[in-house]
Amino acid sequence: MTLDPSRTHLWRPYTQMRDAAPPLEAVATHGSRIVLADGRELVDGIASWWTAVHGYNHPHIAGAVADQLARMPHVMFGGLTHAPAERLAARLADLLPGDLDHVFFSDSGSVAVEVALKMAAQMWINRGVSGRTKVLSFRGGYHGDTMGAMSVCDPEEGMHRRFGAYLPMQVFCDLPRTRAEAEALDATLAAQRATLAAVIVEPLVQGAGGMRTHPPEVLATVARLARSHGLPLIADEIFTGFGRTGSLFACEQAGIVPDILCLSKALTGGTMALAATVARTEVFEAFWSEDPAAALMHGPTFMANPLACAAANASLDLFETEPRLAQARTIEACLAAGLEPLRHTPGVADVRVLGAIGAVQFCRTPDLGALKARLLDRGVWVRPFGDIVYLTPALTIDPADLDRLIEAIAAVVSEPPSPAT
Repeated sequence: MTLDPSRTHLWRPYTQMRDAAPPLEAVATHGSRIVLADGRELVDGIASWWTAVHGYNHPHIAGAVADQLARMPHVMFGGLTHAPAERLAARLADLLPGDLDHVFFSDSGSVAVEVALKMAAQMWINRGVSGRTKVLSFRGGYHGDTMGAMSVCDPEEGMHRRFGAYLPMQVFCDLPRTRAEAEALDATLAAQRATLAAVIVEPLVQGAGGMRTHPPEVLATVARLARSHGLPLIADEIFTGFGRTGSLFACEQAGIVPDILCLSKALTGGTMALAATVARTEVFEAFWSEDPAAALMHGPTFMANPLACAAANASLDLFETEPRLAQARTIEACLAAGLEPLRHTPGVADVRVLGAIGAVQFCRTPDLGALKARLLDRGVWVRPFGDIVYLTPALTIDPADLDRLIEAIAAVVSEPPSPAT
């Protein structure tokens, strides 16, 4: 077979390149719309993988980035500092619960998780404790595509199961939704305590694992059991942070303070790559030493990029001055009203709504290509995966555009395509 170079220079994410349909060419964005080269405008139902919480091209963020670009687009963070990073770290510390005061910047969600795992493991090493080499994670979870992050994703149902032989062997439990599951988690933590460095969880919703939600009480149980066994809790808020679940951070709804918290995606309002791993004082103090080897051994080249920090500061300005959390609650009500009736549609297994997240789960995995095509025909950009079709729109979405998204989902669910073969 002769490869067509025009189709193979770019290697696309999660795509079988051999028979993939040509991607759509985007030429502009505005609000909750993506403009295509052929002139069509699509209503974006997933905010560019959950990042564009303020919609596209918000002038306040654009202006902050332009101003920073004119002064200093980048400078290394080893041995130097700059005002955008200093200000952003202080603001995050003020916003996050408890004493989550120590911010380590990186450039993607997966790397934020890698840093969190490294923090937890090295914390024990710095304390002189050996054998703490594993992490307890939860079935159905997803934490990223890099090797360490893959190891704490669901080992059976997730997209990374082919890499099992390459990954560290971790410990997995079910989320403690029932008393029996809580007792099982408690027993596993007790049995594995000497080998565990940390527990990692996605607060309130397992995003890429299928938009599986759990109530705050479940998250509180995880935090309580981790604490009772002396284990640090890592909260992966890469998806849930910045208003997606209806509160600024999902952990707030359970009243917990994790020991380490990961942020990315909406941190810059969907404008550029930036991530943060934030630790409590107890974790940070394990690295405070006269021994140079006790320092956290990580340092991304573009760590704390000034442009990205400027965008993130501008995004936080908008959370302070515009009603984002109220908008998330309004979206939640609209999604519930529009999607809940689909629960009784033949072929639908479940409907889930939490904050600005709405998901319809099919009884069987549909033909995703056909489903995407039918959604495009209705002028919406939605990316179903596995057995769900979901919406995570910008918090600023126009009500008419939100109605259009809900109507498109209702139409394709009511007449589902053939199941995948």
